[in-house]
Amino acid sequence: MISLKVNGERYEIDVNPDTPLLWVLREMLGLTGTKYGCGMALCGACTVHVDGEAIRSCVTPISSVDGKRITTIEGIKKTKEGKAIQEAWIADDVPQCGYCQSGQIMAAVALLKRNPKPADTDIDETMGEILCRCGTYQRIRRAIHRAAKTIAKGGKK
Repeated sequence: MISLKVNGERYEIDVNPDTPLLWVLREMLGLTGTKYGCGMALCGACTVHVDGEAIRSCVTPISSVDGKRITTIEGIKKTKEGKAIQEAWIADDVPQCGYCQSGQIMAAVALLKRNPKPADTDIDETMGEILCRCGTYQRIRRAIHRAAKTIAKGGKK
C-alpha cells in the first residue's frame, strides 16, 4: 500500500509501485485537472507539487511519493500563491485552448513560492519549460507579475 496526502486528503493506494503518479491521480482518485501530454516529462502538462516542489507526474513512480504531500490543480487555490495566480490568469485572459493551463499554473505557483518578485528572465526560464502551443507566454508573464503584486499587497488587488 502506498500512502498519499493529496490536496489535504489521505489515501491508501494499492497499486504497482512503478505506476506513474499521473495515472493514480487521474484514474484512481478522479483528479482529472492534471493532464497527460507527452508522457516523457517534456511538455509540463502533468505538473503537480510534491512537498511544494513542481514535478512531472507522468514519469514519477507512485512509490517515490509514498508519504509525501501532493498538490494538484484542484487543490492549488488553497494557497495564497495559487489563489493569486488563478485570479491573475482570469484577469489577463491567459488561456486559449487551455490544455497546458494546469501545468502552467502549477509551475507559476512554484516560481512565486521560491521567488516572490521574479524578473522577466526568471519567468521566461521557468515557464518556457511548460509547452504552450497557443503561445500565450506574454499573457502568462503579465499574469505572474500581477499575482506577485497581489501577494505583496497581502492579497488585495
